[in-house]
Amino acid sequence: MRFILRLDIVNHRDVNVLAFHLGQYINYVINIYSDDNQSALHFLNQNIINLNNTVVITGNFNIRDNDWDPNYSHHFVYTKDLLTLAESLGLDLSPPINPGLTRFADNPCDTNSIIDLAFINPNNLGFG
Repeated sequence: MRFILRLDIVNHRDVNVLAFHLGQYINYVINIYSDDNQSALHFLNQNIINLNNTVVITGNFNIRDNDWDPNYSHHFVYTKDLLTLAESLGLDLSPPINPGLTRFADNPCDTNSIIDLAFINPNNLGFG
């Protein structure tokens, strides 16, 4: 199996779209890093991509929200944008197999949090 970086689909410094063939199907894996301004998320929502057979979106979304972090008591303003993007690709938030924090604060005044997430296509687990 060989992965191909598809800059022709998305050419953004914080978004990587990888394609791989499995049999007759092309499947996609998307990795996202969202900075404090949510540049990647804004880009994706403004430049709607329609990738059938997206298997997973994963990344550091820098979105703290009580939907996935029970220690955080608020909804972040960009949560809806992230969930709308995932839903448009037929993806659901994947519960972690080993739940726990994904970001450990350097500053003792900050709190540890969960900002690394994965969204999977529940209908495409066999790829194709």
